[in-house]
Amino acid sequence: MITTLILSLILMAGLFLMLWAGVAFIQDPKYFSSAPKEVRDAILPKAERFKGAHALGWLLAVISILMMAGAVIYGMYDGIRNRFTFMQLFIRFVLMLLSLKAFDILFFDLYLLCNSDFFSHYYPEVKAHLGMHLFGFNAKEHAVMILLCPLIALVLALICSLLIR
Repeated sequence: MITTLILSLILMAGLFLMLWAGVAFIQDPKYFSSAPKEVRDAILPKAERFKGAHALGWLLAVISILMMAGAVIYGMYDGIRNRFTFMQLFIRFVLMLLSLKAFDILFFDLYLLCNSDFFSHYYPEVKAHLGMHLFGFNAKEHAVMILLCPLIALVLALICSLLIR
């Protein structure tokens, strides 16, 4: 269980690193496709913050993807090595994915988007558009992802179960 918790924390750290890389360094408007429309529309084009900022952002984004993929792969490896049952594997992956989704909703949406100056620190022009009224703007997407978590966990557990034999 402790391994599952640690892997979940690595997923969360990777997701935050990806957000920070995009917002602070990459600064590509395409990176904000999941932001509320009024926030996307308010973002003004910006010059690179410092020489090499975009390259640093992409490097951090790649590192975040590797962190997240590594957490899932290690979770699979550890389950296979310890000969987890299908149900143990399924529970591990469901917990990892649902905790990541809870982190997304509570930390990204509720805290960063609605209650902090994270986005307005990098894009002051969006400050007037931020606030609690945005919480839940992407509820439909969150609901779909929450419903997909067990299915994804099922596939990962099945792959691991087949490799244990």
